[in-house]
Amino acid sequence: MTHILALDTSGSACSVALWSDAGLLIGHEETAQRQHTQRLLPMIKSLLLEADVNMSSLDAIAYGRGPGSFTGIRIAAGVAQGLAFGIDCPVIPVSTLAALALRMYQPSETAQPAFACCLDARMGEVYWARYQVNPMFNQSPKRIGEITLSSPKSINVDDLAYAAGNAFQEYPKILESSPLKDRMDAQLVPNALGILQWAQPLLNTQQMIAVEQLEPLYIRNKVALTTQERHAATHSTPTGHSVG
Repeated sequence: MTHILALDTSGSACSVALWSDAGLLIGHEETAQRQHTQRLLPMIKSLLLEADVNMSSLDAIAYGRGPGSFTGIRIAAGVAQGLAFGIDCPVIPVSTLAALALRMYQPSETAQPAFACCLDARMGEVYWARYQVNPMFNQSPKRIGEITLSSPKSINVDDLAYAAGNAFQEYPKILESSPLKDRMDAQLVPNALGILQWAQPLLNTQQMIAVEQLEPLYIRNKVALTTQERHAATHSTPTGHSVG
């Protein structure tokens, strides 16, 4: 029997999920602001106990490699690496935006127009990418272009059918004058179930990596602001949330 464990701590939530080719699919998610380190391992232990699956039975560990919270994606990567080393299994890195795109995907008999996944990157910026899928060829969403880190106003929403991600909640003016504002989900974020769904076909086609090759996907090189930059970014955030 084949098992995949998936982890995601890229945002404010901490989530884990487990899949087997015997039809098992379990996922748990908790809001864990600044408590990912304390919550992740107990959640994994509880999940495996619930499923009656031993850690040594895992065939792969998938993790949300980013982009996302700098600390959060390091936690997921570190835990995935430690567990994989311990049981000598491969890992499957999954982009958090790809996992979000898969959550957005709605089965259809015809090719879907492009859609956007946009996550708040703090510091007055957003991570975003455009995706498209052709269900006629049984495809997962395919990214169009690169994952981009930019100011919210730089998101290209031209010719999009819909969009999702917490960037639209944090920066509502992105779509203020766009018809897309009525075809979006500003609450949707990546989670371990999305990571898991993306990881399944990668395991089937042997697209894993050795644990030594594991690394987070940061996108942004600078992860801290000066006092002046923090003040400017905070005042540029419509919700008034602290950033950084």
